[in-house]
Amino acid sequence: MRKSLNILRNSLRLTFQELKVNKLRTALSLTGVAFGIFCIIGVLATVGSLERNIQDQVKSLGSNTIYIDKWEYGGGADKPFWKFRARPAMKYEEVALLKERSQLLKDVGYLMRSSGNISYKDDVIQNASVYGIIEAQMTIQPLSFEIGRFISQAEFNSGSPVGLIGFDNAEKLYGEASRSLGKTFEIKGKKVTIVGVIKKEGKNFIGWDYDNCVMMPYKFCKQIIQDNFANPVLIAAGKDGVPTAALSDELKGAMRQIRRLSPTQEDNFSLNSVEAFSEAITGLFKTVNIVGGLIGIISLIVGMFGIANIMFVTVKERTSVIGLKKAIGAKSSSILFEFLMEATILCLLGGVIGLFFVYILSLVLSGPLNFPVYISIPLLFTTFIICLIVGIAAGIFPASRAAKMDPVEAIRSK
Repeated sequence: MRKSLNILRNSLRLTFQELKVNKLRTALSLTGVAFGIFCIIGVLATVGSLERNIQDQVKSLGSNTIYIDKWEYGGGADKPFWKFRARPAMKYEEVALLKERSQLLKDVGYLMRSSGNISYKDDVIQNASVYGIIEAQMTIQPLSFEIGRFISQAEFNSGSPVGLIGFDNAEKLYGEASRSLGKTFEIKGKKVTIVGVIKKEGKNFIGWDYDNCVMMPYKFCKQIIQDNFANPVLIAAGKDGVPTAALSDELKGAMRQIRRLSPTQEDNFSLNSVEAFSEAITGLFKTVNIVGGLIGIISLIVGMFGIANIMFVTVKERTSVIGLKKAIGAKSSSILFEFLMEATILCLLGGVIGLFFVYILSLVLSGPLNFPVYISIPLLFTTFIICLIVGIAAGIFPASRAAKMDPVEAIRSK
């Protein structure tokens, strides 16, 4: 055991001495590996973080939830655009009719979607997201508040001119979000009193733009936005434990009954499952990860050949030293281990440099671009394993050549 430790200690000392003496060679070796690790881990970290952020936003759309809309969120490539456009918009009255015909529903929401200018005194926000909601919205898509509360049942019933405001909009109009509570904003000539400020959500790729929105009771909102121009959607949430497929089948039958479609008529609505959307995103990111991984692997292979070439040069330069070591009793396995250790350390150092640049990338994306990037423990472990494999693969042939040298011929080569 002690002998093995001495061999390891001496190998490490010789390796670092060699790296220190040949600085340019070391730098060139590290560059290839560092770039390869940066490509692989950078892509995996960025794509993984993007998927995580999007999946979190998908979850915010509701658990076991189906969006009933005239539009098909998957694109509907099999149907021309005009067919979707010609479909009737979702109606508020269909909420109650769906509840009557469904046994699997927990609740159904109705959401009007539009945009408009909102103002407070001389400050104006153009094209803010405007949502008209009903009381079920909080059940299906729970909101978190920076300050204030949700719209009350009485305010929904009477269509009161009250509303919720997104964090960014509150800051733009009132300086600080906390100052907006109880104040009013004007939209299409009507004043709305703010009862709650929605907690800041951050960068949003899908779903509702909560940071830049205003939410008002549907009965009030329809006074300023007509249903046909508001892209309304029904949001159906299933009971706990109900399979999404079963919920979708029931909703399809119920909607066909409500719209009195004959067996020969095609659906004039689309059922967009959040679960299916999540699975589609997972499949897409698997492909992106594979492509990114292949790019990184190609970079690593280039770096591996660079290290292998430099190791061959190192072996040639130290041929006489190898001969002397073998002449005084060094085993071939010790020589092999020494050169493998040098190649592996080169790769590990390159990996550390690559990770450093990935960290810089994460700071840039998480800071100025407001896109959080996560470098997980599994990714660090993956980096270590990749560096070990590349180091062994790059050093095995030069190390084997050194280990097989005849000591007499090696000494004479000097």
